[in-house]
Amino acid sequence: MNKATYEWRQIPGGPKLAVATVPDSECAALSIYIPAGSRDEANLPTGLAHFVEHMVFKGTTRRSAKEISFEIENGGGQLNACTTEDHTVYEGRGEADLMPVLVDVLSDMVWNATFPEHEITLEREVIGEEITMYRESPSDHIGDLISSALWPDHPLGNPISGSLESIAQIDRSTLLGFRDQHYFREDIVIAAAGPFSIDEISAMFEPFLPEKFHAVEAPLAFHRNGQIPGRVTDARETDQLQLAMAWHTPGLQSPKRHALRMLSLMLGETASSRLFLELREERGLCYQIGSDVSFFDETGAFEISAGLDPESREEAIDCILREIDDLLENGPRPGELDRAKRLSISQSKQAFESTSSHAAWAGEGLMDFGRIPAPLEWRESVLAVTDEEVHAVAREIFLNQKPAIAEILPNEDE
Repeated sequence: MNKATYEWRQIPGGPKLAVATVPDSECAALSIYIPAGSRDEANLPTGLAHFVEHMVFKGTTRRSAKEISFEIENGGGQLNACTTEDHTVYEGRGEADLMPVLVDVLSDMVWNATFPEHEITLEREVIGEEITMYRESPSDHIGDLISSALWPDHPLGNPISGSLESIAQIDRSTLLGFRDQHYFREDIVIAAAGPFSIDEISAMFEPFLPEKFHAVEAPLAFHRNGQIPGRVTDARETDQLQLAMAWHTPGLQSPKRHALRMLSLMLGETASSRLFLELREERGLCYQIGSDVSFFDETGAFEISAGLDPESREEAIDCILREIDDLLENGPRPGELDRAKRLSISQSKQAFESTSSHAAWAGEGLMDFGRIPAPLEWRESVLAVTDEEVHAVAREIFLNQKPAIAEILPNEDE
């Protein structure tokens, strides 16, 4: 593993700065984390956070959209961005010598974007094509449907990209309002990795930081309050059934998150997992079957999804529920948890060969927990998970609630 030293500080009157110093690295990575995403769109058009992310690339007071791309790529670097339910991240990476340019360009984009009217019109069309593309891909669209079933009447249940109807409501004033509210917050995190000290990165940023950042407004919290899980279906011209089932879980701040991660690895994330072996290898019911667990600050989701022959639906659901019932009754099988731990830790070690992963570890750790956990500390937490803890958290999520269900079905007249 590329050894890194992690440090962070609160810039006086500004955002947090997290730096992973990797002395021998020839590469650099830089990310700016905005702790706002689609869950911050209560009483706003859905897809607004994602629309802002797109527009940040469309020109600043100092650079055109073309100049942004060329300045980075002429130096051999890359830019990217992503919007999730609870944050938006802007990323740049390249050779270590490119770090000052990454700092300059990313800062300019995030804090000086101008949102030109003609670019908004063009980008609305681009985002519309993106929405259509995902809707026409059942394996992608099922994710939006299961979210709407699990979190109805809450922004967590909305599609991150919005809808064709919602993005039509978004204008320059709406975009600027969201940007100004969330892109100058004191809890923004800047994360950098490469052969640099925290003092060096801080000095690079100093000329480019805005003069003022403001206090944080918390997003609309989620409370289950005995909420009945939803069921959402969509019919279309398709030969395959897409099925998703999801349960609420404890959130990111819960110590149970490590046991939940192990539960997902054991149940459906790998080729040695229960659902993969039973539904695909033993019964041939599907090509794709998997599970995943996602966390937000106060809540989370455990999801199982599969692509099936419609005639296999009942058998597949019976198999899924039978594996869950076995876990509930008997807990993990001998060796199952140890294998999950080894897989998880190995995946982590492989990821840390990348400078970008060091920046992500530092940035996400500071954003989520207010500190940067040492990778060794995280591994020790994983290794400390017991069969009894996995059994207990499985009983907590599967016994106490019925699943939300989403399905994409073939048209009945097909």
